[in-house]
Amino acid sequence: MQVGYFAIGIGIGADPEVVSITAQTAEQSGFHSLWAPEHVVLLDQYSSKYPYSPDGRMPMPTTQIDILDPFTALTYAAAQTKTIRLGTGICLVPERNPVVTAKEVASLDKLSGGRFDFGVGIGWLAEEFTAVGVPWERRAQRTREYLQVMKMLWTEEESEFSGEFCSFPKVRSYPKPVQSPHPPIIFGGESKPALRRVGEIGDGWVGVNVTPESTKEHIAKMQGYAEAAGRDPGQFHYSVSPGIGQPIEMDDVKRFRDLGVQQVIVGGFSESAEAAKRDVEALAEQIVVPAANL
Repeated sequence: MQVGYFAIGIGIGADPEVVSITAQTAEQSGFHSLWAPEHVVLLDQYSSKYPYSPDGRMPMPTTQIDILDPFTALTYAAAQTKTIRLGTGICLVPERNPVVTAKEVASLDKLSGGRFDFGVGIGWLAEEFTAVGVPWERRAQRTREYLQVMKMLWTEEESEFSGEFCSFPKVRSYPKPVQSPHPPIIFGGESKPALRRVGEIGDGWVGVNVTPESTKEHIAKMQGYAEAAGRDPGQFHYSVSPGIGQPIEMDDVKRFRDLGVQQVIVGGFSESAEAAKRDVEALAEQIVVPAANL
């Protein structure tokens, strides 16, 4: 059973020393992957509902908290490590220019030696979309089109595209990703549309605040959507997380494994560089070591 660590690039974890310590300690402790979140801006007042807390509010302050660009954070971590996989958790695809994002993904995959997992989502914070000048409406359709564009740029020698949200003449985009045909596209989200996206165009899924019971239902839905789309659901990679800073019991890890989940993602926010190392090592002892024997 694989175990991932979330997160780098946020709070004290945005300090370069802490990024280095966390990445190196996670790799040395046997973690399979390391994840960085994305928010371009935060707001003190917002009406959007954060999907992973009962009150719909983000479980962290909005003032004086650093959040690095995830591609920058993961590239820095890639330079400090050799084997651990590196994932965006998650990249807000519809807020970004897809041609530029395709370049960032390919660059990170090249510099990391093919260790990048492209965690993606459509976003939940409408006010953030307003701040970056992107319409909130039809963001799911925009995400699908943007991913289509990226796949073309990653796999074709010369690409051109004309769509609802993006158009460009014949262009060449290099480097190509190291991974073939491209880094895995891992969708976040637990709604029916999110699960449909996994089945129809994704390579995997990461569920947050899920139980073994709900995960079983979600996997069945994703497999059904994949089969309806003529895709092989046996190729999907499933990950689950108890949520930011939340513990997970080994009994649940075993139950997730029995459902076909390949990875659990644990972690939280440390208070200092010294604490970051201790926190990673403690989680390795609690989760990584016993999970390796499952």
